[in-house]
Amino acid sequence: MEIIEGLPEYLKYKNPVITIGNFDGVHTGHRKIFRKVVDKAGEIGGTPIVITFNPHPVRVLAPERGMKMINTLSDKQALIQGIGIQVIVCIPFDRAFAATDPDAFIREVLVERFGVKWVIVGHNYLFGKGKKGTTALLRQRGRKYGFKVSVVRYAKVNDDIVGSSRIRSLVLRGRVCEAARMLGRAYHIEGIVVRGGGRGASILGIPTANIVSPNELIPKEGVYAVRVSIVTPHPSPLTPIVYDGIANIGKNPTFGDVPMSYEAHIFGFSGDLLGQRLRFHFIDRVRDEKKFPGVQELKDCILRDMEKARLILSRRNDQLFIK
Repeated sequence: MEIIEGLPEYLKYKNPVITIGNFDGVHTGHRKIFRKVVDKAGEIGGTPIVITFNPHPVRVLAPERGMKMINTLSDKQALIQGIGIQVIVCIPFDRAFAATDPDAFIREVLVERFGVKWVIVGHNYLFGKGKKGTTALLRQRGRKYGFKVSVVRYAKVNDDIVGSSRIRSLVLRGRVCEAARMLGRAYHIEGIVVRGGGRGASILGIPTANIVSPNELIPKEGVYAVRVSIVTPHPSPLTPIVYDGIANIGKNPTFGDVPMSYEAHIFGFSGDLLGQRLRFHFIDRVRDEKKFPGVQELKDCILRDMEKARLILSRRNDQLFIK
């Protein structure tokens, strides 16, 4: 897959089939659109292309909302590639670009620069200055400039419309199981393993891997059944290594810690992970974080948590993001 940073003067691809959007999360609704793009490109001998934006427009136009991204940019690109898209055009988004007239975007970008043959978007797609660009306008201009337009209906899970905002809300409330159904995979964060306080192994006898993560969207504080993948696997990068485990997101209140930590105990693992990059895939929530009267009570609860996590993991086969 080719990734084009910035707005190119001209795209030299045969019969471009294009979709446009932010696609944060690359959830089941987004993938429904991408599959349509790939299928249509196959039908007309074209090239499936995604136009997306960085940063997310809300980060520019409404920074006070403090929107947290579901994916890092690199993970979003890898997820899109996995669906069969051949080209991603990542357009820098700023206030000047936000002021682009919808007609000008269609004419100058889609038609003159990209030579679009087919545009495929979601049912609620809006674009251009003041979000005045609509799917109806795309269809009108398609007839004028000679490209076709398809509108894909939203995806639903248990009668709930799948959307990035809904997924963010679920993750922040710790409802990772429901978020996974909308994402089509377990929600994950990743990071480099660093030295923690050492209490897991020395005091509790339950060693943990502590990570520092670039991810913005962190599940609610608590204990989770997780699968842990080693992003830089050893010995072979061709064979993903995935372990079962249990993770804690929180501030270790029993020990009076303040900084937030992300740590996991990996079942059956005894090697040194310091400096490795791990990915925590959240399968289900076990319990809230709480303060215990002493170390033994904490250890006893963790052992019970581990049994619960093993039971949960034995019954689940969620898709994981492994790259």
